Amino acid sequence: MANQLKTVLLLGVLTGMFLAIGHLVAGKEGMIIAFVVALAMNFFAYFFSDKMALAMYGAREIPYEEAPWLHQMVEELARKAGIPKPKIYLAPIHVPNAFATGRDPNHAAVAVTSGILQILNKDELKGVLAHEIGHIKNRDILISSIAATIGGAISMLANMAYYTSFLGGRDEENSGNIVVNIIGALILFIVAPLAATLIQMAISRSREFIADETGAKISGCPLCLANALRKLEEIAHNPDLQQIASQEVNPGTAHMMIINPLKADTIMKLFSTHPPTEERIRRLEELAKKMSYGYSFA
Repeated sequence: MANQLKTVLLLGVLTGMFLAIGHLVAGKEGMIIAFVVALAMNFFAYFFSDKMALAMYGAREIPYEEAPWLHQMVEELARKAGIPKPKIYLAPIHVPNAFATGRDPNHAAVAVTSGILQILNKDELKGVLAHEIGHIKNRDILISSIAATIGGAISMLANMAYYTSFLGGRDEENSGNIVVNIIGALILFIVAPLAATLIQMAISRSREFIADETGAKISGCPLCLANALRKLEEIAHNPDLQQIASQEVNPGTAHMMIINPLKADTIMKLFSTHPPTEERIRRLEELAKKMSYGYSFA
């Protein structure tokens, strides 16, 4: 509940930034133009995200005959989540990971990599798949698309402010105001997109926590997901695998995966799409204790 509220508040802050900057920079008409352009830029990605992400990794749909146990597992989890069974794909890469894609529960897919099938046992894999189905159930791709659209509009408005500040008069009488306007626009040009990006990343991290919780409740085994995350995190720190990940994983899709396989330095962690794995595991262990005590989540 706390992370759901956090998402709403962050989206509210992002929207407030857009309205305030838009009114300051371009007025109502400029705000509408920036929003429509940003919406158009994200429209294609939203509606075709499943095909694009799967194509990037050469993923193929797994027929039922090839892995009936996997289909039965996904079908059971989808039924418990109250959504249609998503299609199942195999991404032929060594990096152990998984991701969900698709614009809504009726157009969704879950993908597992060859590496994750070799690393996790069935209980751990079930925990991972439940997490991904949690993303589908919670419509996280829609939420991230909304955040990306608003963030993109803010960046456009900041660009508009920056470039139009150089189009003012050049007479000496107004030279002082021109300098002030340019400095203000430059600050806006840098700060507004940065703030919007930080908020988008915070929304992404909150959605990961929610997917963990949703998936744990769907599977009925928070520790299965916790054990999977622990194992995947340990593997991700392997220097040899980091080199493989840099070759196999497209940075533009790393945010979709259950654990970001690409190494980030201390500063870039501020822009991380995933919360610290240790914190995710801690929360899942706490949830497991509550579930063992018969705590009600209704």
